[in-house]
Amino acid sequence: MIVAPSLLSCDFSNLKKDLDMINESAAEWIHFDVMDGVFVPNISFGFPILQATRKCTDKTIDIHLMIQNPDLYVERFHELGANNLTVHLEACTHLHRTVHKIKELGMRAGVAINPHTPVHALDGILSEVDIVLVMSVNPGFGGQSFLPNSIAKVQELRNKAEQSNPSLIIEVDGGVNNLNAELLAEAGAHALVAGNFVFSSPDPKRTMEQLSQIDLR
Repeated sequence: MIVAPSLLSCDFSNLKKDLDMINESAAEWIHFDVMDGVFVPNISFGFPILQATRKCTDKTIDIHLMIQNPDLYVERFHELGANNLTVHLEACTHLHRTVHKIKELGMRAGVAINPHTPVHALDGILSEVDIVLVMSVNPGFGGQSFLPNSIAKVQELRNKAEQSNPSLIIEVDGGVNNLNAELLAEAGAHALVAGNFVFSSPDPKRTMEQLSQIDLR
């Protein structure tokens, strides 16, 4: 299981300390939530924090753009060291163009879907993306409760991907914890974003190690 601790839940007064802890952990990715206050009702962080983060780690930086007009910023995120760049299906007018631009720059291209968006909405793009990010909470804020129907969505997505894109990475973001992580793995998830569950843990490194040891389907 790929573990992607979300910096949205870290201690920004000690960002370097938290990044050092992640660097010593079993996490393979660092999840980086970008919010614009328009597409979602919150504002997070952007280029300066990414630039600082990239200097402190060699791990895969997994960018999740919860913004309108993501095409305007694809090249800049690449320049600052993003490895994965995920945009929302609901935010892209020309999704194929956006996905192809991300891949042409050498990044993994991801598409995220909100809880209300059905899996079949991805049918026209599923074979062309590297990652699908299933939101298991409504995007915008950390610490929300997991929506149980997300497990069925992961299962449906895995079944579809086995036909058209067997190497697809299914990522889940929102309310992930030790109670639902194994169910998500059984349904076909490959990557788990964990924010509050990791950073509020008495032993974040042990928590990430336990998540990473979950067997994949």
